[in-house]
Amino acid sequence: MMSTTAAPYPLVDRHGRVATDLRVSLTDRCNLRCQYCMPAEGLEWMPNDEVLSDTELIHLLRIAAEQLGVTSMRFTGGEPLLRKGLPGIVAGTKAISSKIEISLTTNGLGLRHTAKALAEAGLDRINVSLDTLDAATYAAITRRDRLHDVLAGIDAAKAAGLDPVKINAVLLRQHNLSEAPELVRWAMENDLQMRFIEQMPLDAQHRWDRSAMITADETLELLSQHFELTPRDDRGSAPAEQFTIDGGPHIVGIIGSVTRPFCSDCNRVRLTADGQIRNCLFAREESDLRAALRGGATDEEIAQRWASAMFTKLPGHGIDDPGFLQPTRPMSAIGG
Repeated sequence: MMSTTAAPYPLVDRHGRVATDLRVSLTDRCNLRCQYCMPAEGLEWMPNDEVLSDTELIHLLRIAAEQLGVTSMRFTGGEPLLRKGLPGIVAGTKAISSKIEISLTTNGLGLRHTAKALAEAGLDRINVSLDTLDAATYAAITRRDRLHDVLAGIDAAKAAGLDPVKINAVLLRQHNLSEAPELVRWAMENDLQMRFIEQMPLDAQHRWDRSAMITADETLELLSQHFELTPRDDRGSAPAEQFTIDGGPHIVGIIGSVTRPFCSDCNRVRLTADGQIRNCLFAREESDLRAALRGGATDEEIAQRWASAMFTKLPGHGIDDPGFLQPTRPMSAIGG
């Protein structure tokens, strides 16, 4: 069981922020080809021998919980439902400590077949990416005609008792901008939490254009034409600004990663599928835990390496800096 005493090596950076939320990429593979993420032909995937095994992964997660003070873990991808044995990974994580909050971000394609098993394994919460409720628009954005599978997966997640089910949408000027109010109404009718996320410079093609991005202010202005939105003051270190809709109880979240950065309150650290630590989503440097683990390093040595990597975290993502460069890896290989 995870100790209740202070972590021997808290993940603190030189600016005083402490990381307690670990984002874990399980694979760089994905079964969609979203226009804002990767090209139609896909990407070259990591070789299997470079990806952490289930045993290696659980080993690192145990170090994170027991020695580094991590209290919440979110599994991401690529598409995490493509990782074989995912329910076993969730169960293995929950076995480290029942106090760890475990969540998952998915495109939802395979969720109707796995939601029940994931909930029984110990998954607490789930986020499903869905940019539109129109089948043709969905096919245009993702290059796959799979909207029906996503909607079935959302129903399965609710039936499995996963709560809350959050819906993540990226608004694109040429595709789904006008749908934002409809998405909110649909979420309210189905007891889901809607969240809109600014498009970030993490696409594999490096074609992100700030002038084309729908900003948080634009999203708020559009939604305010249809709903009365009241800001909530309980954000803490969460990435989303939350607003009560028409007096409640429903809420909508807006994640303005680019124009309303929350870097000063960030409590996240990332572990890639091939065992690299990234102290920021936009970091251009990584620390290799896989090599240390496979090379026979002790848990204490790995914890120290992890803590050292976290200490060098920059004060912000630097997107507004003239010299900003996108990370070499795209979002699908980093994990959200």
